[in-house]
Amino acid sequence: MVEQFIQYLRYERNYSSHTVLAYRKDLEQFSLFLTDEYGVDDLFRADADMIRFWLLRLMEEGLSARSVNRKLSSLKSFWRYLLAKGLAKENPCRKLLSPKVHKSLPSFLKKEEMESLLDDACENEDISEFVAKRNRLMIEMLLQTGMRRSELMGLALSDVDMSSCLLRVKGKRDKQRLIPFGPMLQSMIQDYLDSRAQWQAQCEDLYDFSDCLFVRENGKPLYPQLVYRLVHDKLSQCSSLAKKSPHVLRHSFATTLLNNGAELNAVKELLGHANLSATEVYTHTTFEELKQVYKQAHPRADY
Repeated sequence: MVEQFIQYLRYERNYSSHTVLAYRKDLEQFSLFLTDEYGVDDLFRADADMIRFWLLRLMEEGLSARSVNRKLSSLKSFWRYLLAKGLAKENPCRKLLSPKVHKSLPSFLKKEEMESLLDDACENEDISEFVAKRNRLMIEMLLQTGMRRSELMGLALSDVDMSSCLLRVKGKRDKQRLIPFGPMLQSMIQDYLDSRAQWQAQCEDLYDFSDCLFVRENGKPLYPQLVYRLVHDKLSQCSSLAKKSPHVLRHSFATTLLNNGAELNAVKELLGHANLSATEVYTHTTFEELKQVYKQAHPRADY
């Protein structure tokens, strides 16, 4: 039944391979726990007390509340599937409470840091002109569109509409959305496309080029660590933030829009969020900025 559930997630729910792998590992880990602790080799025989004890054991071992919640979510989804298929009479997870998760505010770049990042991006590096233009455009695009790293890597040449200044982005669960871009980014994209075409012509006898928008020098698609390393290295030069991942640029995009009066639902659509609650976290960020200004400017703020 576990394998059927995994196939259901992959082909009917269209979950990403990463998410499907996480669900499989969670179920395998719980199954091993049942065998070791209770001598039970069948998930169908698990009850609420067994699941609760497993969650407590995970937290005692130092697992974060967020990770424990994800594992509980895997079990809940599994039993919902069993109920829907008529293979179980009740869901033992139904009354279990999820551990409370401390929600930290998203890390984002301030205006001066963004300007510094864009001014210094890919300057003075011992790389080819093609790679320099590609790297600069990747950073600009992440910051100006708010797309995820995986979405950037998944862009195809056909996803760029230069005449309408629109990007067709495939988000989570293959949900598509359109993101507009301005004249400056349009010029940078065209400059990169020209450089890409020239590089491809030079290497046509050596490599077969992917139809992805962003490719390596050998014509193959990017890999996640390449994008992460690029952004991390550039953020290290202009920011003291603890987090220096591509997602910081996504946070910066959303925060900048809201600080400049963008409507929350519009930001939700641009980010590709399924629920408005995922976007509302950025209003907390901007409110924290307002509180900081108040504390610094009002003479009685500390009273």
